[in-house]
Amino acid sequence: MEKARPLWANSLQFVFACISYAVGLGNVWRFPYLCQMYGGGSFLVPYIIMLFVEGMPLLYLELAVGQRMRQGSIGAWRTISPYLSGVGLASVVASFFLATYYNIINAWAFWYLFHSFQDPLPWSVCPLNHNRTGYDEECEKASSTQYFWYRKTLNISPSIQDSGRVQWEPALCLVLAWLVVYLCILRGTESTGKVVYFTASLPYCVLLIYLVRGLTLHGATNGLSYMFTPKLEQLANPKAWINAATQIFFSLGLGFGSLIAFASYNQPSNNCQKHAIIVSLINSSTSIFASIVTFSIYGFKATFNYESCLDKVILLLTNSFDLEDGFLTPSNLEQVKSYLASAFPSKYSEVLPQIKNCSLQSELATAVQGTGLSFIVYTEAIKNMEVSQLWSVLYFLMLLMLGIGSMLGNTAAILTPLTDSKVISRHLPKEAISGLVCLVNCVIGLVFTMEAGNYWFDIFNDYAATLSLLLIVLVETIAVCYVYGLRRFESDLKAMTGRTLNWYWKVIWAGVSPLLIISLFVFYLTDYILTGTLKYQAWDASQGQLVTKDYPPYALAVIGLLVASSTMCIPLVALGTFIMRCFKRKGDTPPVA
Repeated sequence: MEKARPLWANSLQFVFACISYAVGLGNVWRFPYLCQMYGGGSFLVPYIIMLFVEGMPLLYLELAVGQRMRQGSIGAWRTISPYLSGVGLASVVASFFLATYYNIINAWAFWYLFHSFQDPLPWSVCPLNHNRTGYDEECEKASSTQYFWYRKTLNISPSIQDSGRVQWEPALCLVLAWLVVYLCILRGTESTGKVVYFTASLPYCVLLIYLVRGLTLHGATNGLSYMFTPKLEQLANPKAWINAATQIFFSLGLGFGSLIAFASYNQPSNNCQKHAIIVSLINSSTSIFASIVTFSIYGFKATFNYESCLDKVILLLTNSFDLEDGFLTPSNLEQVKSYLASAFPSKYSEVLPQIKNCSLQSELATAVQGTGLSFIVYTEAIKNMEVSQLWSVLYFLMLLMLGIGSMLGNTAAILTPLTDSKVISRHLPKEAISGLVCLVNCVIGLVFTMEAGNYWFDIFNDYAATLSLLLIVLVETIAVCYVYGLRRFESDLKAMTGRTLNWYWKVIWAGVSPLLIISLFVFYLTDYILTGTLKYQAWDASQGQLVTKDYPPYALAVIGLLVASSTMCIPLVALGTFIMRCFKRKGDTPPVA
């Protein structure tokens, strides 16, 4: 007798699982960057439009497919058409790549969390050099936060060719991160359903605490005014609209198969339309909420750096021209500089190269995303706060909850098709399958703990799941609307939930979303072609900054394999199915008398 499919204990567990998966690090470290780059408040216009014409409808589509077919991604698309099994396989491959590199972020978060209990914070000051006669040269040329990230955490090599060895401390943190993930997914929905309450709610508690603290910081209003002051000319910038669509697409985790896997454990009568609206609105609201927190911190950091710069200029001029202490102030600095330049031209010209150009707007306009925002910019702000250890612990605990929550979805996308397979589940229990997946991912993930690991992390982050996801979701929408049939799918939904499908969803699924995805696909392809030779940012210890280098041929080959390995699943499986059917048809043909 076939075992009954596991179910969520209640619909709230399902919603929390989706929120925990969708609300991830991208909400905290990419959306604020896009706001900064594309006009502050004006970026919200294309973002909200894309939410309603792309994000929400496609999220509903995936949840509806999972709930209707009651299988993981491979089984769900095979049910729609045997030729579409490759769509599910492509999702599993993309999720496998994502899980492999995504958990290293959790490992780094563990590393910083453990160091957050030190006083002073280890990234707050530069270490002494070997002779103990001054500060480390690399740290002085960069900053204490950059030095801790690039040298102490990554021990980064000067190029991707210099692979170096595995760093045992980050490697242990990676093993710990995978152990935590394994314990969370050990019993499937039974254990995941309990964990998601924590991983989905704790980040909001921390963000709320950070919001209160951020708004009380000196200079926070500078950051918030920078965010909410709209630059309306950016609405005419096509890249603002493309990045808004891309952010919505990837933030919700479309195409990975995680949402289909989660929805497959629902009761057939579950109102997945309501849940799609709730999850997408919460996800986007979280991005805006996180941006308010981030820009208040940005404002504090920018104001602190700006005032520190002014203090250094004032001290330099006071000492160089023997001015009275307290005579020079930020308010009269420019006026006194003009006077000194005219009264003492020769002496002023000697000092001029040492005078920094201090600008609050330049500090606010410095846009950083990804690991640079989380592990450099935020840590620089945290080190200047009172009771910095507390804020550091809270911040990295939040990062961990966001990262682990997303990992639960990533692993579900891989495990659900495997546990659905009768061949595999007949020989291995669910716990063993979960353990093997975690073990394989952890072993491969050790590559990211090597000295060149961060360069490989960037390759996976940039190329493992971009074009392939667009293609997967495009085929999904075409499959539902034109292969399975929109009217048939509509009648299935009505029979399942008792609700008639609104015309809005049908128009978006059948026309708007496919055209939008094709536009994004063309943009990415064009961008890759026009970029020419792909480049990466390498750390130069002698200069204490990042420099641009060309990827070597073998790295380009890996990039090609990452893109092709998931996208080629779709046509190859379809071709294989067609050939198998042809052979079967021939074998079934009776001999001619």
